[in-house]
Amino acid sequence: MKPIYMDYAATTPVRSEVRDAMLPMLEERFGNPSSTHRWGREARAILEHARARLAAVLGVSPIEIIFTRGGTEADNLALLGRARTSPDAPVVCSAIEHKAILATARAAEAGGTELHVLPVDRSGTVDHSTLPDILRREPSVVSVMWANNEVGAIQPVLEIATQCADAGVAFHTDAVQALGKIRIRLDELPVSLLSISAHKIGGPKGVGALFIRRGTEISPMIFGGGHERGLRAGTEDVAGAVGFATAIELAEREREQTVVRLGALRDRLEAALRERVPDLVVNAESAERLPTILNVTVPGADSEALLLTLDLQGIAVSSGSACSSGAVEPSHVLTSMGISPDMAGPSLRFSLGHETTDDEISHVISVFPQIVERLREMSAR
Repeated sequence: MKPIYMDYAATTPVRSEVRDAMLPMLEERFGNPSSTHRWGREARAILEHARARLAAVLGVSPIEIIFTRGGTEADNLALLGRARTSPDAPVVCSAIEHKAILATARAAEAGGTELHVLPVDRSGTVDHSTLPDILRREPSVVSVMWANNEVGAIQPVLEIATQCADAGVAFHTDAVQALGKIRIRLDELPVSLLSISAHKIGGPKGVGALFIRRGTEISPMIFGGGHERGLRAGTEDVAGAVGFATAIELAEREREQTVVRLGALRDRLEAALRERVPDLVVNAESAERLPTILNVTVPGADSEALLLTLDLQGIAVSSGSACSSGAVEPSHVLTSMGISPDMAGPSLRFSLGHETTDDEISHVISVFPQIVERLREMSAR
């Protein structure tokens, strides 16, 4: 059987429609959108059309969309950009944010900013019961991701955004994983800032966007020629913007059908693995989850050995552990959920996407229990 890719939460292949839409901007329509000659004017028109296409999907004005070099930069700009507008105000985020938020929040804290980290419950859902008290401190920004990238837990974004709006506090959500799986209409939700990325939905790597609601003050982090309303200097990636616009339109057009199809595949995989590996633990099983993510712990197994063995079998998944300077550490998401390091360590994330098939799910179901049994026998020797 051909190799099976089940790491779509990490990145996705560029869709053919996206590639075809980008090619003219890489060839004859290559102008710098800041140039005043015809090549530049053409590039500017294409860029602004791409911006309008993103805005239309999200239900916002094109002027509220800032192109970035990815989700990480969008997160950094949202958090630090807001923190710099009110240096004495606290910053708030959840304990299970992507490192793009957590590391940025810690950097702000190291610079003297007060940081509040909201805890999560065993299901991976943010506990925002203390938020009203924190909001009285008038934080510069509250940041809670829409859906977690490791366990798929969907967060109470509407409730938190409403609390923040009522208190007059800017609310940011990292929607990188939610995009294409959850309906996102910002004309229906009081979100001040929202980060998205193209490569999670069949678009190119290296391009993202930050929605900044009109009236939300923010300071730039990259300085130069005044691009992107002076909030993100640097020549815009016109081809990337076109690819992103094409990808987001495709993702939204297919979203409902995709959610049903992939949700059924994920549920079949989950049920079968539970049956064939009886002590397997499904992380965040009681939470409302993205239909594309299954995070499991195999007690007594070594996640790195599981990963390598699956890879040798032609199956790509990811570990719940993060490698840093050669050291393997338990997932901060799982430990924040109250899962012990011993249980958080041997975890795997299966993530499904546009090209996942029923036959692929069947193959994983057939080989995974055998791999687990073999590795357990080896470790018992």
